[in-house]
Amino acid sequence: MPEAQPDPVDLDARPRLPQGVRLVHNEAHGGWVLLAPERVFKADTIAVEIIKRCNGEASVREMIDHFVQIYSAPRDKIAADVTMLLSTLAHKKLLDL
Repeated sequence: MPEAQPDPVDLDARPRLPQGVRLVHNEAHGGWVLLAPERVFKADTIAVEIIKRCNGEASVREMIDHFVQIYSAPRDKIAADVTMLLSTLAHKKLLDL
């Protein structure tokens, strides 16, 4: 059976990590990881930068604007990457949207 596809992300949502989930730097796991009850997910450099902004303050749209300015990359590419990561994390119950 194919895995369910993550839901679309509302650009006005203000993502945050739910209670019990945290982003930590852990040398034993080789860098940054998302720790959740009984689960550990390794986060790459780009994911870490996105997750760090998931504090309930910035909207998804504001996050995208921020990364467009920093990386000077096409907005549609950044928007696709950011929303895919956020949607995937929310689907796995690692992020509240």
